[in-house]
Amino acid sequence: MTMTSLITGASSGLGAEYARQLARRGDRLVLVARDTARLEELASELERSGAGGVEILGADLSSPGGIAAVVGRLRDPAPPVHTLINSAGFGLPLAFENNDIEDEARHLRLHVEVPMRLMHAVLPGMLERRSGTILNIASASAVMPRSTYAAVKSWQVMFSRWAGSQYRSRGVTVTAVCPGYTHTDFHARLGLAKGEEGIPDWLWLEASRVVEESLRDAARGKSVSVPSKRYKAIYTAARLAPTGLMARLAARGR
Repeated sequence: MTMTSLITGASSGLGAEYARQLARRGDRLVLVARDTARLEELASELERSGAGGVEILGADLSSPGGIAAVVGRLRDPAPPVHTLINSAGFGLPLAFENNDIEDEARHLRLHVEVPMRLMHAVLPGMLERRSGTILNIASASAVMPRSTYAAVKSWQVMFSRWAGSQYRSRGVTVTAVCPGYTHTDFHARLGLAKGEEGIPDWLWLEASRVVEESLRDAARGKSVSVPSKRYKAIYTAARLAPTGLMARLAARGR
């Protein structure tokens, strides 16, 4: 049976890499993003690489209408969504006091309210079938004091840990993916050129590795996936270190 995977933020970054790897395993894909032109370009690539079919759902998840469109697709049983990947997101400068508060509110909604609503929409069908996988793309910064980005990612991790424990026995795996700095266009969208992030080369990961390891961890039923040994060590140390020290270290980079 062909499995259906819905990916938000699919037009770029980790979302696009999840689409590529799931296409290679033959999944039917539902690609969600605002930029339908980029989705159409990606869809052609995915069909050539083995996807079992590609649906394009142009939706702005910062708007009620966009959320409603995706919720409707997640509730649609023809065909049902077997895997939900909440990858849509964006970053803001770390100086909270200088950021536009409406940008901060939109940031909070996209990273917290949207994945919550999408999970709530897809879970009933998954639980009825006793089968399903949800990945929430969080960040290793979820355990670091790092402005509101770390705060929203911390919510994703904590909720995924609870949901993973709550629904695992009923056939549904929920996993928070916590990558560190990863080569995508995420930092370019913050206005940073390559090399301007202030992060040493050894801390950077490749998107293909992040996706591959997280899919493997989800298949094993893990509620938190931290790709790479170096970030597993950083993630563990950060949870134990004093807040003041971690706040100073986390202030590096963007």
